[in-house]
Amino acid sequence: MILFPAIDLKDGVCVRLKLGDMDAATVYNDDPAAQARTFAAMGFPWLHVVDLNGAFAGRAVNRAAVEAIRAAVSMRMQLGGGIRDMAGIETWLEAGIDRVILGTVAVRDPALVKAASARFPGRIVVGIDARGGRVAVEGWAEASELEAVDLARRFEDAGVAAIVYTDIDRDGVLKGINFEATLALAAAVSIPVIASGGLASMADIERLCAPDCRLLEGAISGRALYDGRIDPVAALARLAAAV
Repeated sequence: MILFPAIDLKDGVCVRLKLGDMDAATVYNDDPAAQARTFAAMGFPWLHVVDLNGAFAGRAVNRAAVEAIRAAVSMRMQLGGGIRDMAGIETWLEAGIDRVILGTVAVRDPALVKAASARFPGRIVVGIDARGGRVAVEGWAEASELEAVDLARRFEDAGVAAIVYTDIDRDGVLKGINFEATLALAAAVSIPVIASGGLASMADIERLCAPDCRLLEGAISGRALYDGRIDPVAALARLAAAV
C-alpha cells in the first residue's frame, strides 16, 4: 500500500483546491521543490504531482516547477495535468518522470493511451475523475455521460500501470475516501487502483489496512498531510505493518 503525498501546482506554487475549484485554492508552499524535499525527508517513496493549470489549458504550464521538483528529489514521481499527446508523454518520461497520468485523453483518445502503454510499459497511468460515478474531463470542468467503471474496462488489456480514481465530490474537503466506489472499481478490473480524494485522518489510514483494501495499490493524500491531520511517520509505519 503506497501513500502518495500530493503536490498540486497552480501558478508555480503548491496549492490544494476544494472540489476542483481553481478559485478556491489554498497556497501551502511557494517553493514546490522545497515541499518535495520535505516529503522525501519524511520517508515517502513516491510523489504525486499535478499541473492544475495544465489540466485546464491542455498543455504543460508549470513545467519549471515540475522540473525543479524532479531535480530536488530522487523519489519516484508520477505527473498528471494537460498531457494530451505522445510528444508530451515522451517529453516528461525523458525528463525523468517515472509515470505520466492521462485523464482527459483517456476519454477523448483511448487509442493514444493504449499506444503509449505499449510503447512505455509500466509508465502510463489512467486518471479517472468522477462526480456521482460519471467521468469529468478538462480539469473537471466538463462532465460526461461515461461511467467510471466503463472507462476503466476499456483499458483492461492495454498494459496500463495503474488507475488513479478521484471522487471529485470529496477532493480537498476532508470527507474521507469513498471506499465503496473505489473498491467497486478495483474489483471490476485487474488494473491496480489508487484511491484519491478525501483522505482525511489516521482513521482513513487504518481503513486502508483492512483486508479488502489489498485490492488497491495505494492512496493519495493532500490537504490532510499539509494540515497535520495525518502524521506521516505514523501513517507510513502503519501501512508498512499491514503488508
